[in-house]
Amino acid sequence: MALDEAQPGFATTVAALRLRSWKLGVGQPMVVIDQFSQADFTHIVDDRADVHISSRDGRFYLGYFPNGRLGGAEEDWVTGEGWVIAVTGTANVPGYRIAFSTKTPAEIVADAVARILSTSRPL
Repeated sequence: MALDEAQPGFATTVAALRLRSWKLGVGQPMVVIDQFSQADFTHIVDDRADVHISSRDGRFYLGYFPNGRLGGAEEDWVTGEGWVIAVTGTANVPGYRIAFSTKTPAEIVADAVARILSTSRPL
């Protein structure tokens, strides 16, 4: 980075900042949802138009909340969640939960889902 020590404060050039364009905007949720076949997953759309997808064995869950997930007074932390992915663990290995905001691009969520699904193996 170009720094001029004779000038007080911080100075740089646009070229040194290496400005980039980043994926923004919610995108199309179907790029996520279309990854789940009817044969292997259960799909439910509730009265709020939230989408719930689970594996037939119940160990995988994806929730899509286009207007944010509802939360009560004690659960204010869930109101900004747009996507929730959860995989149930086993007796020996804990599961995990991933949440994305309502503003997260669907393509980013789709990539995470694709990676998770690629690790799944039938028993």
